[in-house]
Amino acid sequence: MSDSADSRAQLLRSLHIPSSPIVFSNVWDATTAQYVASHPTSTALATASFAIASVHGVADDALDLPTNLSAISRIIPIALKHNKPITIDMQDGYGDRLEEGIEAIISLGASGCNLEDRDNATGELFPLDIAVQRVQRVVATATRLGVPNFVLNARTDTIVVGNEVDDAIVRGKAYLEAGAANVFVWGGPKRGGLKKEEAKRVCEALGGKVNVIAVPGESGGLSVRELADLGVARISVGPRLWRKANAAFEMAADELLGEYKALRE
Repeated sequence: MSDSADSRAQLLRSLHIPSSPIVFSNVWDATTAQYVASHPTSTALATASFAIASVHGVADDALDLPTNLSAISRIIPIALKHNKPITIDMQDGYGDRLEEGIEAIISLGASGCNLEDRDNATGELFPLDIAVQRVQRVVATATRLGVPNFVLNARTDTIVVGNEVDDAIVRGKAYLEAGAANVFVWGGPKRGGLKKEEAKRVCEALGGKVNVIAVPGESGGLSVRELADLGVARISVGPRLWRKANAAFEMAADELLGEYKALRE
């Protein structure tokens, strides 16, 4: 792998600054990637597996590696064309295909990825030792390919499965020690982000090397500014923009079909 691949990864890593976080507008296809990549305030791109899965007509947990790779193969070139690094949502790593998946996205030009510690097949968290080994496997694969600065955003779902902030901190520390660049603490499908006290505790315990979803305008949801003030290094929105785009499409379609209905009456 060329030096430029690791240079892109190093750039992405350098954008993760506690209290001055990188903010991702998660993308899911070539159109959204083009807009975000060409936006003057965008510094990097990130994909959202939920949105990519939905575009392909499957549930998030049912998105397989070939489908994800097919989608991102049309997204990554756009990021590279605009000289911006991109990180890929790799879900739970696709079982025994973890190394294969990491090799594939790096060969396409990715500079980082998300990796969940919950097994999509069972809905259960991987045992801590297994989860740590998976982090180490990603880091080792990237290093072998000449990208030692590959940015692994290790996601923990401890709050989702049991509302355990303490466990999120324990796992987060273990993932950072194993080579992860950042820890993504997810609040679950119903709320996405964390509560203020949760985010504060996690940031303090992990030295700000934390990714939290911004959920502005919702009860208890934290804005980009609030999360920055709490000390996070990375902010994302998951499929939030996809949902907003779909809502706008549905409204426009309802209006058009309403006119069609009136025409036929």
